[in-house]
Amino acid sequence: QLQGVRRKQTQWCSECCLKCLSGIPYASLIATILLYAGVALFCGCGHEALSGTVTILQTYFDVVRSPVDALDVFTMIDIFKYVIYGVAAAFFVYGILLMVEGFFTTGAIRVLYGDFKITTCGRCVSAWFIMLTYIFMLAWLGVTAFTSLPVFMYFNIWNTCQNTTLVESSNVCFDLRQYGIVSIGEEKKLCTASENFIKMCESNELDLTFHLFVCALAGAGAAVIAMVHYLMVLSANWAYVKDACRMQKYEDIKSKEEQELHDIHSTRSKERLNAYT
Repeated sequence: QLQGVRRKQTQWCSECCLKCLSGIPYASLIATILLYAGVALFCGCGHEALSGTVTILQTYFDVVRSPVDALDVFTMIDIFKYVIYGVAAAFFVYGILLMVEGFFTTGAIRVLYGDFKITTCGRCVSAWFIMLTYIFMLAWLGVTAFTSLPVFMYFNIWNTCQNTTLVESSNVCFDLRQYGIVSIGEEKKLCTASENFIKMCESNELDLTFHLFVCALAGAGAAVIAMVHYLMVLSANWAYVKDACRMQKYEDIKSKEEQELHDIHSTRSKERLNAYT
């Protein structure tokens, strides 16, 4: 008897585990993990890369922070850092909301013929998430394109440092005015023959900042892929919920008609019984 009770308990636990695992929205879970990984990589590496950029500009290009409240490159970098903080917090919350929506949608499909009723509000929420995710996908595409600009700039400098023996005969200069970092009136350039350029190439700051920007670009790309994945999941869930709603309406109409037929038959039976009496 004790073994039988243990077997029943084990079977009950296994059934509960299978039921819980079947209710997990795995597609939304994968997209959320990819989104968190991409946002963390972009925000963490981007923040440190911006800090390294400030050090490189001040140390090797002799760029000085403006004493007045002017919109110079250092002010822009500070703004970008605050934007990174906001992006990290916003998409952490947004990932949780999409996971909750995935759980509710999965539950709606699993227990379609149970007590759960799919409402018009639920379909509107799903449609709203689809529109919002599409906008965020376009925003991340823009962020990816914008992040590629410092990667391209640092790649040129890093590649020149890696091939210093080839440019010893020619004096190649990097002018910050070409990248819009300083105004046209300021002449801030660094040439390969200068001592600052040699020091910058020998330091770890250039190599680290370049690879941090590359990682930030990869994180932005991962966020774009996560948004596309979310779009596919949300579109599929919305289609399933829409079909489920139609099925529920059909079942409600069918049960109503069956109840009306039953009432008609009952009324006729009573009338025949009264007539016979």
